[in-house]
Order: sequence, then C-alpha cells, then structure tokens
Amino acid sequence: MQQRGVGGRLRVAGWVLVPLGLVLVLGSAGYFFARHQGVTVQSESMEPTYRQGEHLVVEHIGASEIRRGDVVLVRVPGRYQGAPVLRRVIGTGGDHVASNGDRVTVNGEPVDEPYVRRDALLSATAPYDVRVPDGRLFLLGDNRGNSNDSRFSLDEQSGSVAASGVLGRVREGFAVPPLLLTTGGLGTVLALVGAGLVISGYAARRAARQPIAAAPPWPAA
Repeated sequence: MQQRGVGGRLRVAGWVLVPLGLVLVLGSAGYFFARHQGVTVQSESMEPTYRQGEHLVVEHIGASEIRRGDVVLVRVPGRYQGAPVLRRVIGTGGDHVASNGDRVTVNGEPVDEPYVRRDALLSATAPYDVRVPDGRLFLLGDNRGNSNDSRFSLDEQSGSVAASGVLGRVREGFAVPPLLLTTGGLGTVLALVGAGLVISGYAARRAARQPIAAAPPWPAA
C-alpha cells in the first residue's frame, strides 16, 4: 500500500511539471517568433553589408526605438511595388541631412560610413540638403551607386518615409536572448523531469499490484 501511495504522488507531481514545462517552452518560442522574423535579401542595394540571397533575422520594434545607423525592413506605400526593403537609417525626425554627392553630414557633422561601397558610380550622386520631417526617416542603401532610396524622392517630404512603416530592425550577430534561452531550457527540464516522474509513478503502481508469494509451510515435527 505504501508503494502504491508513493507511485500516486509521483504521478501527480509529474502531471503538474509536464504542463508547466510545456507552457514555458511554448511561451518562449511564441514570444520569440512574435518578436522576430526571417527575411532574405532581395537586391544588391545593401552590399557589401548584406548580399543578395543572404538570410537575416529582423526584430520587430516600435517607431520610438529606431536609431541612426539601424538597418531596417520598411514598407513604403507607392514605392518598391509594395514590397518591404532593407535600408539604413541616416536621419530621423528633425535632422538636417546633406551631401555634396559623396560625403554625408547629419546636423553639420560628417557621418562615418565604413559600410558604404565605394566605387566610381558614387561620383554621379547628386548633392542634396534636406530637413527630415517629424515622425519620418531619411534612408539610404549601403551600395550608393545601386540603391533606390530617399535621394530619388526628395520632392516627397524630403525623400523621407514614415517611421510607422518600419517592420523591424536587422539583428547584428544574432543570438537568442539569454532570458528566452533560460526560460525555454527550464521548461524543457521541467517537462522531462515530469515525464520521468509519471513513468516512475506508473512503474511503482504496477509493482504494488504484483502478488506476494506465500511463505512455504513449516515442516511437521
């Protein structure tokens, strides 16, 4: 009877731990996929930073989280045939962005751009001098000689696009956030331990049901 009681307690503990572990695992995975998406680079406009056909992970962010230098996935109504594109944020709302056809300045300060492809085509870029409206972004491709970006729509709100059109930001050196790894790992451990307890509980129950062999009678004197 005692063994049967132990088996019951093991099963109860297991059936508590298994669902709890699965909730943690599935919750972590759901949160990750709700916050991230995979994309494939569709053009040469971001070379040499990202090459056509390369697979990237994009993190969904709010407009207030966008910073200069971010590479964002953005959808611009009326441009790019409605498809989202990757572009680098050069200026945000209120910034003064200018270029002499080569060097870019933001609010009078030269922008260090080691990521830009430098080639002879850059000399053909026309100068510009704009003020980015509030709530909007001035975007350029890293391959300045082969990128359809804000420079070519200067008559439409200084070439800017709405920050609300940003779908996400490319994650550099992507790794799963430590908190999600910890939560998912803990959930996996709990589910496995729970499954082990359930199995042990049923094993103890079967053992308790085995008949006990009767002791042989004492020989007659």
